[in-house]
Amino acid sequence: MSGGVERGAASNGAGAATPSGPEPTGARAASHGFTVWPAIDLKGSKVVRLAEGDMARATVYGDDPAAQALAFAEAGATALHVVDLDGAFAGAGVNAAAVERVVAAFPGAVQVGGGIRSRAAIEGWLARGVARVVLGTAALEDPALVRAAAAAAPGRIVVAVDARGGFVATRGWAEVSTTPIADLARRFEDAGVAAVLFTDVGRDGLLKGVNVAATAALAHATTLPVIASGGVAGLSDLTALRAHANIAGVVVGRALYDGRIALGDALLAANGAGSEVAA
Repeated sequence: MSGGVERGAASNGAGAATPSGPEPTGARAASHGFTVWPAIDLKGSKVVRLAEGDMARATVYGDDPAAQALAFAEAGATALHVVDLDGAFAGAGVNAAAVERVVAAFPGAVQVGGGIRSRAAIEGWLARGVARVVLGTAALEDPALVRAAAAAAPGRIVVAVDARGGFVATRGWAEVSTTPIADLARRFEDAGVAAVLFTDVGRDGLLKGVNVAATAALAHATTLPVIASGGVAGLSDLTALRAHANIAGVVVGRALYDGRIALGDALLAANGAGSEVAA
């Protein structure tokens, strides 16, 4: 099993795993927890994967997100990354009902992002049993909101740092700012956020291999734990990421759905085992 995070305090009654990863305080941890976050991206309430964040290049993998969440749990996952893609573009929750079904079905920790840009939306998801809320556009455009949310719920807010050409992309990756990614991460080092979620947009959904160099550079530029995302193609990506002490985990999507990685093997690799399995 991968290093875990606790399910939200308002859970549906499922047992929470004891955290074995870094404490969500922003400080560099002496121990090195590494969590695999299988991804469920939602478009029109269906499970999809996009290529480079392009809604017109969506591949549909299923029409029952809750069943997919349960399948990941049965394969050993203790953490799940869920994105409301429609919400990311709309700026408000669109697939809320589907996300709620996922949270109800999955017994572990669920982190949710996509169009969450208000205190009410953040509090609403935390109250529904979500372990962590991911804030991207809000982190750049309304940093006070992120700080207030993190102060009210320490360790339950994740800052999404999505990159195009080294600069922060927002609003469903449709817009690119002039803010360097490391600058955005550093702004929240003292805010009590759980982690930074770093995505190389140019690799997302393309199975090109994760951008280890850029992820490691960000991990060394900030005291916050960094979760990698975008382009994971094989177990070698997980092994390379895990070698860096401040990289706390990885989001894996298309590689799981296309069968390039078995989730069980990914969980073994997250704990430093199973390296003999071919990537």
